[in-house]
Amino acid sequence: MELSEALRRRRMVRRYDPDRPVAAAALESVLAAARRAPSAGFTQGVSLLVLDTPPARQAFWAATALPGADPHRPSRWLAGMRTAPVLVLVWTSRDAYLDRYAEPDKGWSDRDPERWSAPYWFVDAGMAAMAALLAAVDAGLGACFFGVPASRVQAVRAAFGVPGDQLSVGALSLGHPAPDARAGGSAARRARRPAEDLVHRGRWSSP
Repeated sequence: MELSEALRRRRMVRRYDPDRPVAAAALESVLAAARRAPSAGFTQGVSLLVLDTPPARQAFWAATALPGADPHRPSRWLAGMRTAPVLVLVWTSRDAYLDRYAEPDKGWSDRDPERWSAPYWFVDAGMAAMAALLAAVDAGLGACFFGVPASRVQAVRAAFGVPGDQLSVGALSLGHPAPDARAGGSAARRARRPAEDLVHRGRWSSP
């Protein structure tokens, strides 16, 4: 599939066909794309936790449940997302980047995070997630990137043995879209801003 076509077709899918599992080859192609995303200093500090069995997915949804939520009456969003046959949790390590840039070929021996104009541990994780989203389209799958509630990250760590240096970036749901799935979310309610509002040429211009 051409990149332009993958970009055009990419949508956040929030409900999946429970009768169509994700083929192993398709899942591996999505994971490979994430691993091939740019990496500052080739640090390779972004990690992926794949949850592709019912017990693992159930453990994730249990760990991320907010206090007081009724597990038998999920929101429409949650009910749809729970149909995903695969979840991929995206993690990154700030320490890995600080260590890498303290090496001789980089030379920031003080490991000071203030040297960074942006936290590239998160930048790289975002690139990996976007690569995975596009690879999902290319593999004929639907996908959605969503965040883990900050108050539930420690519960997720405990449920899956995630080391303390790993920072939660979010999660990807993967699967074949439900036959009646429709585009939703904010993109269905908000117009796309025109290019002239967002692309500035030569000098910043006000819209």
